[in-house]
Amino acid sequence: MPATFALACFFGAAVAVHCAAMGVQRDTGPLAQVVADHSGVVMEIRITGSPAPATTPGQSGGNRWTVTAELLAVTANGTVTRGAADVLIAGGDGWEKAQAGQVVRTTGTLREVRDGQAQAALLSASSGPVVLASQPDIRQSASELKHSFSAATRWLPPDAAGLLPGMVTGDTSALPESLKTDMKTTGMTHLTAVSGANCSLVLGGFILLARSLRLSRPLAAIIAAGGLMGFVAMVGPDPSVMRAAVMGAVGLAALVGGLRGRSLTFLCVAAAILLFLNPTMAANVGFLLSVLATLGIVLLASRVASWIPSRVPRWVAAGVAVPFSAQLLCGPVIVALQPQFTPFALIANVVAGPLVAPVTIVGTIAVPLAALAPGLAVVPVAVAGGCAAAVAAVARFFAALPGATMPWAEGPSGVAAMVLCSGVSVTLLWMVLKPEPVLARTMTLHAGVVRFLERVTERRHGRLDICKESSGRKHQWLLPRTPGPRTPGRTTSAGAMPTRPP
Repeated sequence: MPATFALACFFGAAVAVHCAAMGVQRDTGPLAQVVADHSGVVMEIRITGSPAPATTPGQSGGNRWTVTAELLAVTANGTVTRGAADVLIAGGDGWEKAQAGQVVRTTGTLREVRDGQAQAALLSASSGPVVLASQPDIRQSASELKHSFSAATRWLPPDAAGLLPGMVTGDTSALPESLKTDMKTTGMTHLTAVSGANCSLVLGGFILLARSLRLSRPLAAIIAAGGLMGFVAMVGPDPSVMRAAVMGAVGLAALVGGLRGRSLTFLCVAAAILLFLNPTMAANVGFLLSVLATLGIVLLASRVASWIPSRVPRWVAAGVAVPFSAQLLCGPVIVALQPQFTPFALIANVVAGPLVAPVTIVGTIAVPLAALAPGLAVVPVAVAGGCAAAVAAVARFFAALPGATMPWAEGPSGVAAMVLCSGVSVTLLWMVLKPEPVLARTMTLHAGVVRFLERVTERRHGRLDICKESSGRKHQWLLPRTPGPRTPGRTTSAGAMPTRPP
């Protein structure tokens, strides 16, 4: 207990120091005065992230892009300032081709970032990036792999060509806007980007491969960890991918090991490490949803799967239990962000669940082939693309059903209602899948109620008898007396009391 308390204090102090350093950099760093002036700037920056589509009000998400960068130099009002600071770039055409490791020059206006963001400023770029130099970087290699894989999927139908790169490498630049809306309506948005499920599938695939070769557990663990690291390097070590890798590994450990208590410990350690490395994740909704989804898998998935009858295949049981458990804990947060209820979210995820594995595994095999030998990548791209097209068809089918989206209460009342709904859902599922214990407990409860009522009735009857007896004794003098034989020497008169003989 003292060691746990000391560790918690250490992590808390580290997070506080990190947040203080971020605040000092934002208030007194090289960009503080320029941000306060809101003047035009010319910046030299090094790209550190991958471009992501940004949605602006009234416009589609395909013509605006955001990417993280590191400041090298900024020119404002004729003054050149050099220093270290993280910058978030928001730009239009040309920024989708930016690659990590490139040193670029651009122009724009610096603005304040929202609270909770790690960057010191937001640059609204008014021009595209002009590449000055390019340095080798693991993110650059990942970006090249993404571009090669996206190019290898262009012959697929639009839905498959847009969804397949997103499910495999996290590249959603070609995802149709209508499909993105349908995925959001049916609660399948997590499938449009790399998530913990993808990392779990990759990790599980390497474990099965190692075990099928009859390798020892330590060697299988090393191979699986190396495969997961390679997948992360291929997709790009962005914070969201690292979070997905950690949470996916924890979720898989919970399902395979069946040790809920130990898996819960691993989850707590993983969350603490992620927050220690990047404390800004505490204000990230994606981090919260990842933790809650993994927590649901750790605590409920194995138990819910055990409720399903043994005649049902275990992979089907796991395919139902995993999304159900994750949806239960994520539901209150989702309705807090978006006050609407998607009644088909669970069944849509269950139907699409078996298709995610071939898309992830076969698509991951196709990524290096698309870069090294595009001709050999046609077959795996076709297989993975067919499964991705089926996932898109599931999303469009359920999104087109009447009542696909229903309004939900906003604020604390909506969150409380969803928590209550989640509890009722678990109870009803247990009652449907486990009728024997439900019947036994119902009969036990019925017998207890019957005994309680019998005791209450006996006590009531006993009190009535006592009251009657007491009432009879109390009012006995009111009863009429029957005249007995006259005693010699005693005379009575009508209406007079008898007298005692002398």
